[in-house]
Amino acid sequence: MSDRSDSAGSVLASLARSPVLACLSQAGVERLASSGGWIALAPGEVLFQAGDPGDAVYVIVDGEVEVRTSTRDGRDIRLIALGPGALVGEMAALDGGARSADVAALRRSRLWRISRSAMLGALEAEPQAAVALVVELVARLRAADIAISDRSTLDLGGRLARLLLAEHGAAGLVPLTQTEIGRRLGFSREKVNRKLHEWVHEGWIELAPAGVRLIVPDRLEALIGHQLGT
Repeated sequence: MSDRSDSAGSVLASLARSPVLACLSQAGVERLASSGGWIALAPGEVLFQAGDPGDAVYVIVDGEVEVRTSTRDGRDIRLIALGPGALVGEMAALDGGARSADVAALRRSRLWRISRSAMLGALEAEPQAAVALVVELVARLRAADIAISDRSTLDLGGRLARLLLAEHGAAGLVPLTQTEIGRRLGFSREKVNRKLHEWVHEGWIELAPAGVRLIVPDRLEALIGHQLGT
């Protein structure tokens, strides 16, 4: 009984953590929590693929998933990573169309599946949540616009610099492998490796077992500014 109540509590907490679903009344949140069901994903397991029907929206309870697309030569490119409380698949669930991208788990994850009809019913009953969803979609579109702009104005070095600056944490460490960096940027590991070693020679970064360490981040920022003409 305690396991069941703990699961129910984690669902409610995750729904309330969503910027969209937090706008619902308590009764609205509870209805979505009671109408859904669990989806468990192992690392690398696919939740859905581009072209699949948009019959549900998912809320991440724990773990992390990646929204990605593929290049013509078959390389995966990450569009965004989403963690606990985030909605997944909301765009196709809104219009009932096909999924526009693939979604897969980056690590062991649990999601709460809400049918399209239940989600639409909640948004129709409480329009403030629908407005919040529009705001969330606009924010993701803005992020996508920035990514598209980067692809057209920045070369490998500029986009690599942007990624390293965005992802570095304590002591300037970016805890990503070169394969992962290449997949996020849409370049081969070999090209990423050559550029990183150029910057090692310049003294801008170090390559560590745990990832890439930024030594002179100002030089990376200046590189981006030069390519953007700022």
